[in-house]
Amino acid sequence: MTRPKNDILQGTLALLVLRTLAAQGKLHGYGITSHIQRVSDDLLRVEEGSLYPALHRMEQAGWVKAEWGTTEKNREARFYSLTALGRRQLAAEQEQWQRLTTGVNRVLRFA
Repeated sequence: MTRPKNDILQGTLALLVLRTLAAQGKLHGYGITSHIQRVSDDLLRVEEGSLYPALHRMEQAGWVKAEWGTTEKNREARFYSLTALGRRQLAAEQEQWQRLTTGVNRVLRFA
């Protein structure tokens, strides 16, 4: 049975969004999802229904800040950028991800 692509993202969305903003700077929601999809060679796809609630939670936590701006298509959109607290959270999320993937790799090798 093949799992839907979105199942892969559960628990990793904050890490992906924070890393995208660290690498790309200010982006609107569509820019964030496009970057993640492009960089992952279409393996990861973030749906709006997952992204915007996550961005709202990250904004409430102080990890990102949002401001209104104009897109390249001359539309109003909220642009998100990483805060200092968000950079610290990104480091913590990356460390946690490394520990998790190390553990999973060990099980796959030795089970």
